[in-house]
Amino acid sequence: MGPRLAILRRLAEGEARVTDLVACVGLAQSTVSAHLSCLRDCGLITSRPQGRATLHALAHPELLDLLAAAEQLLAATGEAVDLCPTYGSHHAAPEESAR
Repeated sequence: MGPRLAILRRLAEGEARVTDLVACVGLAQSTVSAHLSCLRDCGLITSRPQGRATLHALAHPELLDLLAAAEQLLAATGEAVDLCPTYGSHHAAPEESAR
């Protein structure tokens, strides 16, 4: 699972500080902060000050439904897509191989 998805999953449990997220994803604070900036710029999370810290939260709770649906779809088809002889991860896309 990528770090941004791990951050979103953690925020699904409730608001969190950067230090909470660092402990969760196991990356440097600067890296987690960069991911948070990206997620905030995309409108997926919000941030609010609380004392000297900043609390981060999901901007749209319905994002959890989307993540759950995507996980179900990948669980059902992910291996088939990866094993596909045309589009599997070990083959170039048709457009790329034609170049």
